[in-house]
Amino acid sequence: MEKQKGTYYREVRDYYDQDSVSFKSRGEANPLLGRIREAFRKECEGVDFGSALEIGYGPGFDLVYFAQTHPEAEVTGIDISPGMQEVAEASIREARLSNARALVGTVEDIPGLFPGKQFDFIYVFFGALNTVEDLRRSARILHEALKPGGRLVLTFVNKWYLLGILKPLAKLKFGTAFRRLRKIWGGYSTSRFLPSKCYSPSEVRAAFSDFSETRFRGYSILFPAWYEFHKMKNPASLERKWRMDERLNRTFFKGLGEYTLFVFEKQGEF
Repeated sequence: MEKQKGTYYREVRDYYDQDSVSFKSRGEANPLLGRIREAFRKECEGVDFGSALEIGYGPGFDLVYFAQTHPEAEVTGIDISPGMQEVAEASIREARLSNARALVGTVEDIPGLFPGKQFDFIYVFFGALNTVEDLRRSARILHEALKPGGRLVLTFVNKWYLLGILKPLAKLKFGTAFRRLRKIWGGYSTSRFLPSKCYSPSEVRAAFSDFSETRFRGYSILFPAWYEFHKMKNPASLERKWRMDERLNRTFFKGLGEYTLFVFEKQGEF
């Protein structure tokens, strides 16, 4: 697989290999990240599956979670980073799970890693598809990898994150304000570059047009983005902002949050 990877994916891999050293501890210490993750998981509660595939499992938080909550199911993950694989495998061993496994690979590797296999459920939390080279091609691969009647729960870093544009503009930080609108975004870090792209809801829908969309919502519209957790000390204020986000999800503003979440179904029956 390594010989087939171009510069783009090597840079993505190296970025997350560096992150893997402290990613798990930072994630566990971030209450905003935990709150959003819980909400993503809640969107999956009605999914009945015997086989699940996670794309971009990171340190393995959700691989372990779904393997524990669905002990009769097979839960598999792929991640581009060998460093993340080591962390995730350690978490799987610590939880003594026999129904979870963490593999190294990208979306393009799915046909080779799982020849002839189709999954009941595929999920992506916290924007792993923002780092693929070609979103439309990835959508076609996921269509082939999902059983008829199966479900995708996908989250994306949103191009049109309104506060992420307006707050830097107010400080006259024009470069920061419009980073998401560029062809290549570059990731959250101001000191390291991550090959990545932000997608608008319309761009996601166009890429996944072969699926039927059954759910759409936004996250961190007014609730702070996960990377601002160090600024947020008042639990009551956070709870109010979370409730405001829930109300805004009944309006046009649901498409203007830090993350967008889509639930897609592949037409047909199991």
